Amino acid sequence: MIRKEIKLALMYRDMWQSSGKYMPRVDQLERVAEPIIKMGCFSRVETNGGGFEQINLLYGENPNISVRKWTQPFNDAGIQTQMLERGLNGLRMNPVPKDVRKLMFKLKKIQGTDISRSFDGLNNPQNLALSFQYAKEGGMIAQGALSMTVSPLHTVEYFVDLADEFIALGAEEICLKDMAGIARPASVGRIVKGIRERHPDIIIQYHGHSTPGFSVASALEAARNGVDIIDVGMEPLSWGTGHADLLTIHAMLKDAGFSVPDVNMKAYMQVRTLTQEFMDDFLGYYISPKNREMNSLLIGSGLPGGMMGSLMSDLEQNLTSLNTWKEKNNQVKLSQDDLLVKLFDEVEYAWPRLGYPPLVTPFSQYVKNVALMNVISMEKGKERWSMIDENTWNMILGQQGQLLGTLDQEIIDLANAQGRTFFDGNPQDLYPDQLEMYRQKLKDNGWYAGPDDEELFQYAMHPAQYEAFKSGEAKLKFEEDLAKKRTPKTVVSETSTPIYPSTIEVEVEGQKYLVKINHNHGQTAHVAADSSESSLKATSETHSVITSPLEGKFFLTKDAGEIGIKIGDMVKKGDTVAYVEAMKVINAISSPYDGTVTQILVTKGADVEEDQELIYIK
Repeated sequence: MIRKEIKLALMYRDMWQSSGKYMPRVDQLERVAEPIIKMGCFSRVETNGGGFEQINLLYGENPNISVRKWTQPFNDAGIQTQMLERGLNGLRMNPVPKDVRKLMFKLKKIQGTDISRSFDGLNNPQNLALSFQYAKEGGMIAQGALSMTVSPLHTVEYFVDLADEFIALGAEEICLKDMAGIARPASVGRIVKGIRERHPDIIIQYHGHSTPGFSVASALEAARNGVDIIDVGMEPLSWGTGHADLLTIHAMLKDAGFSVPDVNMKAYMQVRTLTQEFMDDFLGYYISPKNREMNSLLIGSGLPGGMMGSLMSDLEQNLTSLNTWKEKNNQVKLSQDDLLVKLFDEVEYAWPRLGYPPLVTPFSQYVKNVALMNVISMEKGKERWSMIDENTWNMILGQQGQLLGTLDQEIIDLANAQGRTFFDGNPQDLYPDQLEMYRQKLKDNGWYAGPDDEELFQYAMHPAQYEAFKSGEAKLKFEEDLAKKRTPKTVVSETSTPIYPSTIEVEVEGQKYLVKINHNHGQTAHVAADSSESSLKATSETHSVITSPLEGKFFLTKDAGEIGIKIGDMVKKGDTVAYVEAMKVINAISSPYDGTVTQILVTKGADVEEDQELIYIK
């Protein structure tokens, strides 16, 4: 049954996340809400979910205030608000305890969100059962999202059957979440038709990114086969890694004979102008120009537009490190395009061998990260698969659900060689309840749990980011970073103040030491005093050195409650001694040696460079 009336949903949150790192501040969101409403063409607006609340914390803004103030105008106008949540992972990149997930749905409804679009990165119905249950119990509409991808296993029949499973588990609506925009239009039409034939009355929504160029045709095929709602973006953040533009979709549907609401163009221009103003204010500093372009190379790799913002940033950072290494080793440097093509090729190689996880958050990041580490390792003459992060291992081992495809034997052998255990149970069982633990931590810190336990929720969902927010560290770091981006880069001339070394090596009675140097505007250097550790450290010539395999943030533990290594501890070759957080995942660092820890050179949360010395072993 073809629906002749098509409704439109504005992806205002995803427009920003697909383009760059940050969302507008709450005061900016409040300003743009009214003209969005006046446009008169949207039945739904995506207001929050995904990385939205973590982003608020990262620049020092309370996400609970943001969600309440941002959703209120739409609630008052009768426009439905929707959020995106990641099933087992809730609003973050790693699994969330059951009690925290349940509180989330209750709280988001209270804060003004009507619809929960729930997806699982592996399309695992088991992981979404609780999302559907808790959404309905909290008073929200439970929408189940099919994470679209193209592989020999992800067929039209697979997705139609998957919709059946979601509906049987309690999903009240179905979304075709074409996060990479690579689903072929004819197949999108057949999937919508198959679901519509089996479920004549269920609401079906199509969400497609425009990166490789299929999404306009896919939206038309979806409409012709019975879709109810189509997600759109709008200038200046449509196209590229974002979504097809409202005006294009609107004109296309009208020409095809569908009934769509008129667009108030005066209000449209207000929204467009405000969005550009927000970009000019600060958000544009975090949007790569590459993300404003369409890229058909993604047809092969299948990477989603929603992660291209972080991908280009990761690529730039890793390219700098790799080219520094190449320069030291007298090798030809790579351009960003060289590295991008190598990455796409490696994704095509690695993805089937990792079991064909749908390339959606967080598994698109896992596949991309492994592929990028493979490329970098092989460029340096090392073996493929020599750097697999802990989050990806959890996926491989079944700790976030079973993979649809079969793992390559090489991966299985590597897991066995490292003593890793495969898991085939319910992933939720691996993550026990934590709300009461965080409630006690709130009390210990003298912090208020908030109305409806909303502060408790933020702490339990985003522990590290919440602590940085409460301490003021997050806001300070954001402002420092923004100030750097706003400051034009200057070229150092030959007459500039000379750059002195920050350390020198000295020898005392045959023992070599590394001495830190402070420079007082070019005046006489002196040895820096350090209250936390001796300013004299034994050098790598007298100790074995553990270095960082990549740049990122240094931690001795990956979870709260773990105890890290300390000076004097004995370690064995292969023991995990620390972690580096990079590209949204945790990378374990193992000791290449047996011995005693004699020095830990880096503090918790510090930024480290690739090949930087971290720990001395003797």
